[in-house]
Amino acid sequence: MIKKHLPNFFTLLNLFSGMIAVLMAATDELVLAAYFVFLGIFFDFFDGFFARKFKVQGELGKQLDSLADVVTSGVVPGIVMFQLMLYATKKKWFMEMSSETGSWQEPQEAFYFFIPFLGIIITLAAAYRLANFNIDERQTTSFIGLPTPAFSIFVLSLPLILVYSEYDLFAQALQNIYVLIGITLAGSYLMNAEIPLFSLKFKTYDWKGNEVKYVFLLATVGLLIGFKTVAIPLVIILYVLLSMVGNYIYKKRI
Repeated sequence: MIKKHLPNFFTLLNLFSGMIAVLMAATDELVLAAYFVFLGIFFDFFDGFFARKFKVQGELGKQLDSLADVVTSGVVPGIVMFQLMLYATKKKWFMEMSSETGSWQEPQEAFYFFIPFLGIIITLAAAYRLANFNIDERQTTSFIGLPTPAFSIFVLSLPLILVYSEYDLFAQALQNIYVLIGITLAGSYLMNAEIPLFSLKFKTYDWKGNEVKYVFLLATVGLLIGFKTVAIPLVIILYVLLSMVGNYIYKKRI
């Protein structure tokens, strides 16, 4: 009986972490929001792991998992991108803006009022992907389009780069509104694009047939050692590029 409900328990822990992350992101605590999203994605991994291990996959768990992911990997990155865009245009976070009387009503600043809301496109794209994922029977051993947790990790790494990175060039880029708009639109597209992407599930551990996965894991370790926080978005970009390379190799073989 416990085995049956264990995966759903981890899914609810994912949702719980996501809700805390929402509160942190909305109150300018973006670093804490990032940590709670990473914790939620950690729980998200184990709900699937235990569901497969105990063979208790079911429709309830499937729907609950997507609902939790909408919050952790959809709502939170949307709020964080809104905050980053707001800072890029006004050099202030949301709570700082809210405390200033009239700061949201000045007609001459209409551009800066509306632009940050583009970040919420991430939430819409994530919700659409998750709903589509539930009815797409092709995504059992691999993915079609960038998984929402992967792009969530990408977005939530950005405030960490602003706070902790030693590379000023990256921090400066993340304060450019056009860079942030580009990330938003590119990520939202990739989540719903018809691009096959590999998963890290291994049927065998032989080199042949798993070349791309092993290269990815080795490169990830190297990037993390060399670039630390900055490596996180680079790893996600590498994942997409290597998937495309893997698709090309597969087509050549057949």
